[in-house]
Amino acid sequence: MTLQTQDRAPDFSAPATGDKKLALSDFADRTLVLYFYPRDNTPGCTQEGEAFRDLYAEFQNAGADIVGVSRDSLRKHENFRAKYDFPFDLISDADEKVCNAFGVLKEKNMYGRKHIGIERSTFVIDGGGVIRQVWRGVKVADHADEVLTAVRALG
Repeated sequence: MTLQTQDRAPDFSAPATGDKKLALSDFADRTLVLYFYPRDNTPGCTQEGEAFRDLYAEFQNAGADIVGVSRDSLRKHENFRAKYDFPFDLISDADEKVCNAFGVLKEKNMYGRKHIGIERSTFVIDGGGVIRQVWRGVKVADHADEVLTAVRALG
């Protein structure tokens, strides 16, 4: 089953940067922008994180928190976050539980070899745990702006 707008977001609990364990319930009464990306320190993933970083204050003013998710280790996440000064947390989903719950793992083809990887995806989840917007197969350019527009529309 593919998650869609108006579906209840799957609950999750996973280790995150800052020595935290984050769960969906931590964001009750706030909008959560949960974005999934393939790998730390790659050009597209860095650009996407920087775009969310640069608009972070505006997301906060709109009542939204941002959390990034990939399968990288917490150590890699801590380094990635520090290197690019991300003000938001990154979840380490090494066991793929969060990725599987949100249906973002897809077969990819790189240089003729097939592998399972994260399809760049973003979910806007309201304070009641309902998915209000979904983007799959995200193209990084202008994406953070689109997400901010959607968050502001929730009012």
